[in-house]
Amino acid sequence: MGYTALYRKFRPLNFSEMVGQEHITRTLKNQIIANRVGHAYLFNGGRGTGKTSAAKILARAINCLNPKDGEPCNECEICKGAISGSLTDIVEMDAASNNSVEDIRSIREEVNFLPTKAKYRVYIIDEVHMLSTGAFNALLKTLEEPPEHVKFILATTEPQKLPATILSRCQRFDFKKISNEDIIKRLEIVCKESNIEITKEAMQIIATLSEGAMRDALSILERCIQDGENQINEDKIKDLVGIPKMVYVHDIVEAIIQYDVDKALVTANKVLEEGKDISNLLWEMIKYVKDILLYKATNHVELYSEEEIAKLKEISEMAEKERLINFVYALSELENEMKFSTQKSIIFQAGIIKLCSKLSIQNNSSDLEQRVTKIENYLRNHSGNISSYRQQPVNAEVKMAYNISSGNTTQTTPKNEKKTGNSPKKMETSTYSNKVEEYWPQIVRDLKQNGKIVLYTNLMNTRAREINDMTVGIEFPNGLTSFGKTVLEKQENIKELTNLVSMASGKPMNIKYITNVGNVGETKEPNIKSIANESDIPFHVIE
Repeated sequence: MGYTALYRKFRPLNFSEMVGQEHITRTLKNQIIANRVGHAYLFNGGRGTGKTSAAKILARAINCLNPKDGEPCNECEICKGAISGSLTDIVEMDAASNNSVEDIRSIREEVNFLPTKAKYRVYIIDEVHMLSTGAFNALLKTLEEPPEHVKFILATTEPQKLPATILSRCQRFDFKKISNEDIIKRLEIVCKESNIEITKEAMQIIATLSEGAMRDALSILERCIQDGENQINEDKIKDLVGIPKMVYVHDIVEAIIQYDVDKALVTANKVLEEGKDISNLLWEMIKYVKDILLYKATNHVELYSEEEIAKLKEISEMAEKERLINFVYALSELENEMKFSTQKSIIFQAGIIKLCSKLSIQNNSSDLEQRVTKIENYLRNHSGNISSYRQQPVNAEVKMAYNISSGNTTQTTPKNEKKTGNSPKKMETSTYSNKVEEYWPQIVRDLKQNGKIVLYTNLMNTRAREINDMTVGIEFPNGLTSFGKTVLEKQENIKELTNLVSMASGKPMNIKYITNVGNVGETKEPNIKSIANESDIPFHVIE
């Protein structure tokens, strides 16, 4: 007999052997016991979560000659024939390679014939979302009113691709990702029966790498014993899947925290010279920094030895929480940049150099903010409109409007008038519509009139809509530059826009910036120059 892969050898033969899907197996068993089995089922879920296994068990259970508590006996003639594949009444079809109208028409012709041995003729159609439109149409009528002796079990990883007419005719069961704890329990059973010695740390790594798929976990386990040795530890798994050793990850992260670019690059090159995948290295770095943050907050992390925890503690004391959070964001951005690059190693090394720069992460935003402040000050000091504007003390009525305590929907704005002695300027009142789509353009225009030129230019061509009763979303159809992002995220600007929107709405409101992700990035900044020219403001960019 030929070699059988572990995931096939240890495929569950009854519902009780399935892990992580108790909410489904319990319902199916109850239906079988009550003899209320549906005519069509849809099993949906990620890869390796047990969809096909559950379909095979269900097909045997409803045809078993000696079922017990909703489970197949796996000993009778029907069960043995189904397990060996010799029973023609249980038909398995892969829709990825049999997706034509003719394939489904052959099923329509077969369903009219009674089963040869079993009680029901069961059709298990895997990857059903791969069927063509014509095939779905051919299946529809049979699925809606099949003969009493026919059952359909459809399995898919992408139910959104199925027509609504198909979905509405099936009982749908969603298979969830299997937890690491359940995967480890199953691995313990498999290793015990296969005489495999494995450490708890190794099983934890396998469970993490499998991402909730039991089949993937067994495939990784199988790779680890292909060399003929039945002893598995975490280093062996890391070598096989290309995960760098923890000491390398620690050294790179520590070097970046200490701004030691030479040490960081040398260590990273060692990892790459050993043939490790650069994406795995980056993933391990993100995970390690996340664990540093976790330890900094809770003084507890799992899956680390005492020596590793001591090193982790040492790094956690070197860096502030804010820098570590920025570290994670920067590494994630680096990961995205590498996805679309043909020179991943160059992008990676450039990212490491940038992270080791003291001007990166925490100082980039402050430099940009200083630039914004300089432009604002220049415009304020040289614009006639701006220089004539001065914030005045407000009376009780205006304060009430700003505090949104009176429900007044008016905004007070200054009006240039002649001064009489030392009396303050009179304030002009603008009346706003209650609809956000109507009052937002007026708010933006008022910003220009009140001298908020930089803020105005970054809000030109924006739209606003009410997301919920407490939030107004400001949309940027043309995207948002990093310069504009810095301007709008300044606390004083957020506070001002929040106050204006709240007054116009007549109730306390928050604001949320909504950008078109595809257009976000560094772009030219012509709006400030154009508005400066329109307002007769001298404009020079000084780097």
